[in-house]
Amino acid sequence: MEKAEILKRVDHTLLAQEAVWAEIREVLDDAVYYNTASACIPPSFVRRAAEHVQGKLPICTVIGFPNGYHTTAVKLYETQQALADGADEIDMVIPIGQLKDRQYQVVADEIFKVKKACSGKILKVIIETCLLTEEEKITMCKIVTNSGADYIKTSTGFSNAGAVFADVALMREHVGPQVKIKAAGGISGFEDAEEFIRLGADRLGTSRLVKLMKSGI
Repeated sequence: MEKAEILKRVDHTLLAQEAVWAEIREVLDDAVYYNTASACIPPSFVRRAAEHVQGKLPICTVIGFPNGYHTTAVKLYETQQALADGADEIDMVIPIGQLKDRQYQVVADEIFKVKKACSGKILKVIIETCLLTEEEKITMCKIVTNSGADYIKTSTGFSNAGAVFADVALMREHVGPQVKIKAAGGISGFEDAEEFIRLGADRLGTSRLVKLMKSGI
């Protein structure tokens, strides 16, 4: 697969706590230049980012990030604020503790409410695979499929591991055909990226691939 085709599936990402506007702006400009799927940035920068790109690039941001234990009301407010500021895509973190307590309806209801709040915009559901058992991963595939969300996403990149090939393959086997997959965290290069795509990932959350392009590697 050509690198340009892989980059079209990338959410070029900068979510570091210490990120400043100059770094966010560089990510946005690089994402436009390399024609990535979106730029994924912190909510506090969304309004300025949307003004900067002027519709040249979808703006993605994160909700309930990175731990997922915000209340549903907070996640809904965050979503509404992000959309009002100009976000095009929302990546939300599930309430992992509730999943582990087998409060499946609570998890499902939250995703459904956030999707409704998205008003037709793309919603990606981060399940943080590195913290889940295989049974929990399969359960989340079913919940996300039934929720109306657009994507299931492996990881925040802020926990103890990121995306792995086996999890993407598992997701592809258990999500419905209408649900897309985003692999995020730890994607080290184009060879990795191509394998994630082969296994079923439609999006890749990473900053590494654009950095490799800029360095000429």
